[in-house]
Amino acid sequence: MGETVAEQLKPTSGEFRTPEQEQADAGRDVPAAQELALEDINPLNANLFCENRWQGHFERLRKEDPVHFNEIESAGRYWSVTKYDDIKTVSSDWETFSSAEGITLGFPVGSPAPTFFRPGNPAFIAQDPPGQTEQRKAVRPSVAPRNLTRLEPLIRERTCELLDSLPEGETFDWVDTVSIELTTAMLATLFDFPYEDRRKLTRWSDIVFAIPQPGGVVESQTQKREEMMECVSYFSRLWDDRRNRPEGNDLVSMLVHGEATKHMVAADHLGNLLLLIVGGNDTTRNTMSGSVYALNKFPEQYALLMADHGLVKNFVPEIIRWQTPLSYMRRTATRNCELAGKPIQKHDQLLMWYVSGNRDEDVFEDGDALDIERPNANRHLSFGHGTHFCMGSRLAELQLRVLWEEILQRFEKIEVQEEPSRTLSSFVKGYTRLPVVVTRK
Repeated sequence: MGETVAEQLKPTSGEFRTPEQEQADAGRDVPAAQELALEDINPLNANLFCENRWQGHFERLRKEDPVHFNEIESAGRYWSVTKYDDIKTVSSDWETFSSAEGITLGFPVGSPAPTFFRPGNPAFIAQDPPGQTEQRKAVRPSVAPRNLTRLEPLIRERTCELLDSLPEGETFDWVDTVSIELTTAMLATLFDFPYEDRRKLTRWSDIVFAIPQPGGVVESQTQKREEMMECVSYFSRLWDDRRNRPEGNDLVSMLVHGEATKHMVAADHLGNLLLLIVGGNDTTRNTMSGSVYALNKFPEQYALLMADHGLVKNFVPEIIRWQTPLSYMRRTATRNCELAGKPIQKHDQLLMWYVSGNRDEDVFEDGDALDIERPNANRHLSFGHGTHFCMGSRLAELQLRVLWEEILQRFEKIEVQEEPSRTLSSFVKGYTRLPVVVTRK
């Protein structure tokens, strides 16, 4: 049966720092891109995203060094892939560029990294075909068109109730009041999770990729492990409950009864569950928040949308492109090869920077701008490409479409009161607070 849950989550020795944490701690005052030598540019630094200063670094890499090499002690060799076509090339060739060693920048292959951060028995997002394909099949029915048709009335009902309850003329936090509430309620439905405990899903989602720091989401790796153990224990009880019942339509039941997943132990299920929690929570909730922020940043686009509600259909893929809720995904080279003229060595890590590909000037004209009439908005890379294309993409689009259809029916304006607070992460590109005031029609 492999390692126990406790063994999978325990460290090999004391506290340690992940590569992302190391970079965040080392560079809180990152110079502007034009002030750096090309070889010193490293977009992994989470402070660039927390301070919303990442754009210039990627613009320079796209122009001067589209496949850019860095090496740090904790992670070893890795490459930043920043152009649209190169990202698609890496995404399309899973035999050369594997997901099996993990999806975020990690410790070098073969290093004595803490067990919690090794891939072994991974979630399907950290696998290659055929195992990845078989595990995805277990939960695919939850986001099949028939199920989305069934879910839309519930999504709309909850959205309407929440929007109708918002205070008018006083400042409130859009992130917590709207984005988190709507996405967490949807997750609770998909998991058939006890509704009164639904905010636990938000908490677990937040800590998965949180960088430990004083006053942060978590303050230490020890705290992170302890809360992950709580998550495992909670879901273990749900698995036992669903195992003793006929297969249902919720994600936990599908994993427990699925042919490719029913024999997995609790800690192995945790990988898939956390993937589904983060995929269904962080990404949609941050795009919901980003949509309000972007329309305030580009008021002429807001005016266009107010004048023609039919533009919601194209606004949805455009805001997903503009926001790019997950900045990158990692692959690991399985052999020596070449990418855009650069010599990639076996075991090198490659970071496919979706946030940069979605701004690629060769594909998206004036990519830093929000353009709700953009003709190729749906070509964005925010859902990935190839075998790992996000299977929940249609559900995310549905939630965003319903939200804005109902917003436009109710409000003259949603006005941002100050710059948002942003997530300290180079992986999850998100918001922790967005103060707004609404004016009803």
